Amino acid sequence: MSTDRIAHFSIDDTNLPAASPEAEQERNIAIFDLLDGNRFKLLAEDAAAGPYTVILAPRDRQLVFVITAESGGISEIAIPFSAFRKRARAYFGICESYFEAVRRHSPDEIARLDEHRKAQHNEGADAVRERLADSVEVDDHTARRLFTLVCSLSYRG
Repeated sequence: MSTDRIAHFSIDDTNLPAASPEAEQERNIAIFDLLDGNRFKLLAEDAAAGPYTVILAPRDRQLVFVITAESGGISEIAIPFSAFRKRARAYFGICESYFEAVRRHSPDEIARLDEHRKAQHNEGADAVRERLADSVEVDDHTARRLFTLVCSLSYRG
């Protein structure tokens, strides 16, 4: 099994309001999917090899990834949460429209909204990858799950 992966992931939500059951379920699914298959590699020359334990901790308008390597060493990568607020709002908006369409609209409308939802999610994943690019290499699947988890921090359900 590759060492370039996240073996354990959690969210430090101590400074956040309690998540709704729906938001908690979304987090759990995203964490399960992330751990099921991911590529995550620290890029610094002196970075410790994985597998990694990653804690996502919102702190002072920053998203801090606290990364502990199995082989030793700890790293922190902070990125501004503001870089994702607008994308998260747009993603939540299209998700609400999609779920409403599933209940009331034609299959064509559902398919159109689903494509738009996927495009918004991909744009969010690209933003995660760009923000982490100097520090961490991630694949598409990992970037998508991390975007979902970043969004879950602001979703109250």
